[in-house]
Amino acid sequence: MTYSRLIAGTMSWGSWGKQLSKKETADLIDFCVAHNISTFDHADIYGAYTTEAAFGQAFKDSGIQRKDIQLISKCGIQYLCDSRPNKVKHYDYSKKYIIWSVEQSLKHLNTEYLDLLLLHRPSPLMVAEEIAEAITILKKDGKISDFGVSNFNASQMDLIGLRADIDVNQIEFSLTAHAAMHDGTLDYMMTNGIKPMAWSPLGSVFKEDTEQTRRIHNQLGLLKDKYNATEDQLLLAWIMKHPAGIHPVVGTTSKERLKQAVEASKINLELEDWFLILVASQGHKVP
Repeated sequence: MTYSRLIAGTMSWGSWGKQLSKKETADLIDFCVAHNISTFDHADIYGAYTTEAAFGQAFKDSGIQRKDIQLISKCGIQYLCDSRPNKVKHYDYSKKYIIWSVEQSLKHLNTEYLDLLLLHRPSPLMVAEEIAEAITILKKDGKISDFGVSNFNASQMDLIGLRADIDVNQIEFSLTAHAAMHDGTLDYMMTNGIKPMAWSPLGSVFKEDTEQTRRIHNQLGLLKDKYNATEDQLLLAWIMKHPAGIHPVVGTTSKERLKQAVEASKINLELEDWFLILVASQGHKVP
């Protein structure tokens, strides 16, 4: 598996966020690739099933070679929107639906294969054998290269992993949402050779004004000059220090912030600084 150290999350590129034009999207794809962000994270539901197609049209016009990027997509969530006759948001992991979803993503993204397919969220009605059958067919037909899951805990990874090899688990992970570091999820991934990716890697630090976020801002402020870094760079560096080799999925469309994110991969936090940041989040010393 080869994915860029920082991954571009596309959820906010389309109608669920910045509503980038085709020209703006193509320009942002070019910018990412030029700055060593070659992996793009999608899900079929983004933009109520519209963002993949908008990206695919822009990618076709970008002139970038398919071999120079990696495309991730997710399937399984049946979303409530005008384009789907769903009565309720639910999950569908039938063999037929998984294969159909991938074929739709390929058509929309203007590509012949996905570098990585993820099951978007665990379903209480998952049948591991049926999922494995779908993945076997998709790999045999060259429509996906790697397979993984998203938001799965250790027992859910066990359930699926006994029938189909899991390469990646994309989880919520940040300084303000780091349960995976303590509940065995990251330990399980390291033990079983599963690559972690982290969505919402900045957590709630810039979204909420709480005692916790104020402590974090204070501690990061004390370290900014030492590392010649911004607060968001230190937050990303904190994640990338973990031995699991976590790949942050960065959702910004700002070119400046994307550049800063790439530079964060060069920061190696000293051991005690890493723990100072953790303690600031927790509000107490480690046990």
